[in-house]
Amino acid sequence: MIKVLSIDGGGIRGIIPAILLAEIEKRTGKPISNLFHLIAGTSTGGILALGLVKPDKYARPQYSARQLIDFYEQEGSKIFSRTLWHRISSLDSLIAEKYTSKGVEEVLKKYFDNITISKALTDIIITSYETERRIPWFFKSRDMKKFKKGNQDFLMWQVARATSAAPTYFQPTKVDINLDKGLYSFVDGGMFSSNPAMCAYSEAASIYGSGAEYMVVSLGTGEYTRPLLYKNIKKWGLAKWAQPILGVVFDGVNDTVDYQLRQLLSPLNGVQRYYRFQTRLDIANDDMDDSSPKNISSLKILAKCLIKENHQLIDELCKKLT
Repeated sequence: MIKVLSIDGGGIRGIIPAILLAEIEKRTGKPISNLFHLIAGTSTGGILALGLVKPDKYARPQYSARQLIDFYEQEGSKIFSRTLWHRISSLDSLIAEKYTSKGVEEVLKKYFDNITISKALTDIIITSYETERRIPWFFKSRDMKKFKKGNQDFLMWQVARATSAAPTYFQPTKVDINLDKGLYSFVDGGMFSSNPAMCAYSEAASIYGSGAEYMVVSLGTGEYTRPLLYKNIKKWGLAKWAQPILGVVFDGVNDTVDYQLRQLLSPLNGVQRYYRFQTRLDIANDDMDDSSPKNISSLKILAKCLIKENHQLIDELCKKLT
């Protein structure tokens, strides 16, 4: 059975799937990169995916899922930080991105060094969107392994930056793609695939063929519960819709992909082939940039409740993974 892992986007809420992945590593006694044939991620999920497959000098996973929980707790405030001057000069993000790229790029370079995606311990597919050519873009480690010249590879930190460049929050990022001898401009993969599970399943099918059996594990970063009341939004214009519209797009895509995979990978001969772990953001802020200690604590509570509520299902999954 071909085993596929998919991790949603959601900014700081990526701590939820990180905690669940740490639980899976604890129960199986194995790193995530040893349990799946393909790992997909969008935005924060892309950063998690890259972290899980980054090798150390001994070709073993450098980071456990538990260590990536620390990524959110320790680095979140640096990624989502802005000076008073930036707040003023951007008119409180009205005419420029909410955060400068300095913090996020420093953190990503710290975690990923100069490792390229061709070195990934497990095949990965990371989503982004190219703005100048107006095309969805998929960073694939398998493709990079085909090329002999190192300068045709992508640095993991660049891929992490490209997949998580959420419009209105961060500037797009430019990457020099030598295959085409040009600069490409990338924004967050959540623009078209905040839940990359369908992309992951399609990629796996293209690699392993129609004769294989597939199991997809899809991890969410929390379902929106804050209502957008008609009386409040009916007179919103461009400025007020700019950031809330991202949540609408992400939430709609997540649920649509979940519906599709439940149909395509319905139980076969009593065997479950699709697992979706998702929680409701009823006690935590759904803003993807709320890195306050209070909100991170609330997100951790939600993750632990999700694990408790799905204890038997997670046990079942871990047996299949091993």
